[in-house]
Amino acid sequence: PALPHFSDFTEMMRALGYPRLISLENFHTPNFMLVSEVLLWLVKRYEPQSDIPGDVETEQDRVFFIKAVAQFMATKAHIKLNTKKLYQADGHAVKELLKVTSVLYGAMNTQGGECAHLPEEDSTKFKFDLGSKIADLKAARQLASEITSKGAVLYDLLGKEVELREARTESLGRPLEINEAEKVMKIAINSVLEEVQKTKDMLNNVALDEANLEAKIEKRKLELERSQKRLQTLQSVRPAFMDEYEKIEEQLQKQYSTYLEKFRNLTYMEQLLDDHRRTEQEMFE
Repeated sequence: PALPHFSDFTEMMRALGYPRLISLENFHTPNFMLVSEVLLWLVKRYEPQSDIPGDVETEQDRVFFIKAVAQFMATKAHIKLNTKKLYQADGHAVKELLKVTSVLYGAMNTQGGECAHLPEEDSTKFKFDLGSKIADLKAARQLASEITSKGAVLYDLLGKEVELREARTESLGRPLEINEAEKVMKIAINSVLEEVQKTKDMLNNVALDEANLEAKIEKRKLELERSQKRLQTLQSVRPAFMDEYEKIEEQLQKQYSTYLEKFRNLTYMEQLLDDHRRTEQEMFE
């Protein structure tokens, strides 16, 4: 098959720092070992801590490897790969590999301002961690949402500033009276003491509830133990009239066997009688 954008793929891989050269002849025939090596290398470049196994000796291992890489790229980089084309390991696989290399290559180009001063041979060895960029993107989104919420709260507070400014100015203009301040402080202290007392009461209630629950649990445990002992006793005790029941059941089996034998004999005799009557009827006719 034709190799679309093959030059772009080789250029991107060389720019990303792939350690070996990739030529056109590598994909004329299916070359799964090379495809798996490139995929594993790209995954490691994207997230060095990835734990995708590189064993591709058997067919089952290859299928598992392709599925693992596709799932990793779908969840981590939101890149959808065609597993069938990757498994073909020929020119069609280059299209799928381009999806990953183009993302990594684009991420590397975003750092061009930092590595522009490096020589050409050093730029091919440029290292980057795209996983950290994803983490930065998540942090930026979280900060943006927090900024929006804080902005809404600030807008509401600024809307109340007109009323609050008048009250603040009036309060600052009033002379400070020690008796009134002391009275307000006492009220605040009493309010805090009431809150502390409520908290202590709640803690005491929690301790009391915990004690009640422990008592109920202990009671349930005792009831469970008694029920288990009673069950063991009932299982070990032989029911009354069990011997007579077994004898009657044995007799029933014998009677049933006799019944079956007589039933078969009766059926056979009735058949003989029917045959005899049929013969007589034919002779009479």
